[in-house]
Amino acid sequence: MAEHKCGSCSGGGCATQKEDKLQKKMGRIKHKLVILSGKGGVGKSTVAANIAVGLAMAGQKVGLLDVDVHGPSIPRLLSLSNEKPHIEKDYIEPVPWSKNLWVMSLGFMLPDNKEAVIWRGPVKMGLIKQFLEDVAWGDLDFLVVDCPPGTGDEPLSTLQLIGPSAYAVIVTTPQGVAIDDVRRSVTFCHQLGNPILGIVENMSGFVCPKCGERVDIFNSGGGEALAREMGVNFLGSIPMDPEVVRSGDEGYIYVKTHHESETARALGRIIKPILELAGTLQEEQKDVSSVESSLPEVEGKEIKVAIPTAGGELCMHFGHCEKFAFVTADTEKKEILGVEFLTPPPHEPGVLPKWVSEQGANLVIAGGMGARAQSLFTEQGIKVVVGAKGGKPEEIVKAYLDKKLELGQNVCDH
Repeated sequence: MAEHKCGSCSGGGCATQKEDKLQKKMGRIKHKLVILSGKGGVGKSTVAANIAVGLAMAGQKVGLLDVDVHGPSIPRLLSLSNEKPHIEKDYIEPVPWSKNLWVMSLGFMLPDNKEAVIWRGPVKMGLIKQFLEDVAWGDLDFLVVDCPPGTGDEPLSTLQLIGPSAYAVIVTTPQGVAIDDVRRSVTFCHQLGNPILGIVENMSGFVCPKCGERVDIFNSGGGEALAREMGVNFLGSIPMDPEVVRSGDEGYIYVKTHHESETARALGRIIKPILELAGTLQEEQKDVSSVESSLPEVEGKEIKVAIPTAGGELCMHFGHCEKFAFVTADTEKKEILGVEFLTPPPHEPGVLPKWVSEQGANLVIAGGMGARAQSLFTEQGIKVVVGAKGGKPEEIVKAYLDKKLELGQNVCDH
């Protein structure tokens, strides 16, 4: 083998080879999201953790990287404070939170969480590079990076190491003192050449759980006004909720346990365009050819398809149907093997996806279904097709098998 010479080699190894290693690692990750804020105390880590979990619940393979060297909070938010990563000579295994979410943080490696980390910039950059390069992330749909506030060493190193493929999600609160600092985060991303996916306004008003009155404790609308001013997308506002604070203190993820609250729905609306970035949610198909290429394929010779019905035909709103038709089909012969109509349990959050999974279904075809419900079915391992236009269950499944199922608008997109 010829001797490697690049002019960059030193006693610590070849810089070119190390750069290739980093690029190869990042090349296995489809989408990178860096969560930033110019201001501390805006709930950025909470937003990052809920986005990561929301993506994982939607069936995406997600890595969550905490690069806050001086105040790593992700381990506590995910109730992983006592976990330690498995470290080998050539790689570090991230800590699993679920079957679809893996986490890495300096907080896992500190022998005493009371001790201050007193590091200068080059040491921080070395750690971040190691977390990107040496952690065995594998093939991911998303890597979500939680950065400390400001435009200093950690966010600068992260965006420079990942490169211009990383999207920024910038978190602010509504008041002017936060907006001033967050405005600098927008120009920071522009100067580095990284696209901004959008701005999130956190702690945007408080809705009284008893009387329903809304009070703008920190004002409201500042994040949306900043987005208009700077010409970037506004992803949405997240209202205050005492349960968000309690969930962070006790280590459970709010979006998973309170998914029917207004705050969780607001988080869902923020996660939705991120899923659309990956092309995982169906909206409206323009023509039959695009439908054929977008229909998800279910593995196996025999599949079972669940279809909500009313009067023996497709019910456009799956949660309010009379019965579910479970159609068994042979994917090789493209034949219908049998149809069974079952009465579903009461429509309550999370009940239908679990029940449909218990019946052995691996695909749901519906006229309309909200993004949250799609995520819950996907979490159960069930693929979802929305926008079906009606008809008898057997006809719908036969059209699916023949790749001729015509789809329209998702009539229940909430």
